[in-house]
Amino acid sequence: MEANGLLDNYLHQLKLPTFVKNYQSFAVDAANNQLDYPRYLLALAEQEITKRQQNVLTDRMKAAHFPIAKELADFDFSAIPTFNKAQALDLARGEYIRQKESIVLIGNPGLGKTHLATALSRAACRQGHRVRFWTTAALVDELLQAQDEHRLHRMIASAYKLDLIVLDELGFIPFTPTGAQALFTFCSELYERLSLIITTNLKFADWVQVFGDERLTAALLDRLTHHAHILELLGESYRFRQRMRDQ
Repeated sequence: MEANGLLDNYLHQLKLPTFVKNYQSFAVDAANNQLDYPRYLLALAEQEITKRQQNVLTDRMKAAHFPIAKELADFDFSAIPTFNKAQALDLARGEYIRQKESIVLIGNPGLGKTHLATALSRAACRQGHRVRFWTTAALVDELLQAQDEHRLHRMIASAYKLDLIVLDELGFIPFTPTGAQALFTFCSELYERLSLIITTNLKFADWVQVFGDERLTAALLDRLTHHAHILELLGESYRFRQRMRDQ
């Protein structure tokens, strides 16, 4: 086996695919720029590390099941002048996750709650956190199916491995008593174990309309708001404003 083939084989065994891809072109660059061997190896190692980090981030983003890619840089804060932009930017640093605190985004439809929740949780992925995004209705469906199949505790145990869970659109669909109990159990078990981001179009006083049980609703709110950053969005729907501009 010629030298390059043997080197390729060894690099594959060492699980250094980026070395395999780049070592020849990097060698040419090193020779042209009169780089010594350590600097040549450093360039290859840096490329390998960078590629691995990119792969890990890609896998983490995929595992989060984001519905769409949204970033804080794309959010139009000027459309909601009463919103605390500085607080949102501070939360994007991720300290709330390290403290196992939560975020509740409250506001009418079309104000960007899902955008903010997605942007904050994508920032969390970049910081190395494990994230899972659900619409609340989809999560309740999964919880009920897990309960029917006697694996609800297993599903909750798997959630312990996460750092942040997003529950989007709480309040759009009322739950059955069984669904409300399943969501209560899920959130209660995760209380102070990890962070939640919840988006809702309902004020806290109206949550009972969704859960249907005052005592259960009060107990859930007590847990969710204990260590929570509550951000309220006030203004006109983005989609409504866009329609008006297009007329």
